Amino acid sequence: MSTINRLESKVRSYCRHFPVVFTKARGATLEDEGGNVYIDFLAGAGALNYGHNDPALKAKLLDYIEADQIVHGLDMATGAKQAFMEAFESLILSPRRMRYKMQFTGPTGTNAVEAAMKIARNFTDRQTIVSFTNGFHGVTLGSVAATGNSHFRDGCGMQPQGTAFMPYDGYMGDGIDTTEYLDKMLADGSSGLDHPAAVIVETVQGEGGINVARNEWLRSLEAVCRKHGILLIVDEIQAGCGRTGTFFSFEEAGISPDIITLSKSLSGYGLPLSLVLMKPELDQWKPGEHNGTFRGNNLAFVTARAALEEYWRDGSFEREVRRKGGIVRERLERLVDLDERGVLSARGRGMMQALDCTIGELATRISALAFEKGLIMETSGSDDQVLKCLMPLTISDEELERGLSILEESVIEALSEIPEEALDKDGEKLWMEVLA
Repeated sequence: MSTINRLESKVRSYCRHFPVVFTKARGATLEDEGGNVYIDFLAGAGALNYGHNDPALKAKLLDYIEADQIVHGLDMATGAKQAFMEAFESLILSPRRMRYKMQFTGPTGTNAVEAAMKIARNFTDRQTIVSFTNGFHGVTLGSVAATGNSHFRDGCGMQPQGTAFMPYDGYMGDGIDTTEYLDKMLADGSSGLDHPAAVIVETVQGEGGINVARNEWLRSLEAVCRKHGILLIVDEIQAGCGRTGTFFSFEEAGISPDIITLSKSLSGYGLPLSLVLMKPELDQWKPGEHNGTFRGNNLAFVTARAALEEYWRDGSFEREVRRKGGIVRERLERLVDLDERGVLSARGRGMMQALDCTIGELATRISALAFEKGLIMETSGSDDQVLKCLMPLTISDEELERGLSILEESVIEALSEIPEEALDKDGEKLWMEVLA
């Protein structure tokens, strides 16, 4: 790590928590330069839903490269792009009776969000975007304005603009429908909320701590948008591509977003690729009005098509995701039951599950212990108090069991370090003492 620490910017993050040099990866495992093998419950922060170096995807990619086909082509028509679009239409859109135009933005999810916001603002001729507490939509200037966490907002160097925040489902406690509050604010000309162009929402807030919106809340949010002539943007960048058990995380709610953003696992191989889906009437761009040198990664088109054909031709993959998600949730609930002091709680959907540790230092300690034992998983939430389970959807039952066992061992060990007075003292101060 000496070269990394000497030359790479202080902005680096994940390598601080997992301070080894990784050299190989396959499926749900990573290997470092010392030959140590780790089970991966991080999966590229959700960018590797089909695991590392999936053999079926890799074969298609190697064949494409070997044949000297187009790697870079700006937004010109290529065989790889055409084949991906046809597969996406036939395997994803048509079976769900969805009609959307496709826009390939720059390669990152935040660029897709930037484009989605531009579409909404240009179409409605309004500026304000409504986002939600604990939402995360990226860190470029437009998308970070819709991101709630002050850690990311403070890094802008200027005051983020153009957004207004509303309470997410559950933010005000059980029994309070926060869409009613939004509806009231929109109906009152003296509320101070300018008529928005759009609302942007995650059905499951990933970086925000795996906060899950109820289907009823999502349907009510859509109804409020329709009532007030506001576009609905659903950010599927982390929760999409099968993570919650269906290709789109909003499918169970039965809603029809005006704009959808996709990235992370869209390529299926960890290659950068982002996509904006918009209802046809919203496609009012002038040629080149939102562009970029790397809009549409042809290598990613190849693996993205291969992933669709390998995993989404029928419902068997979805059923497996739901089955494995049930296993994860059952084990997390068992950990909650073992915690006599009521520090832990579990939540999530599909294979996007989490263990809320209440105290950020406790979650960080569990993550560190798990890494020592051969498991990689990250924290999230406003105070990094939530442990995220984002293992590859293709993980074997044996690897899943081993990873969950390591997590259980780490949780039990970390909980044993908490003095009895923990619940009566300031959590941060306590854990500074414990870790010292």
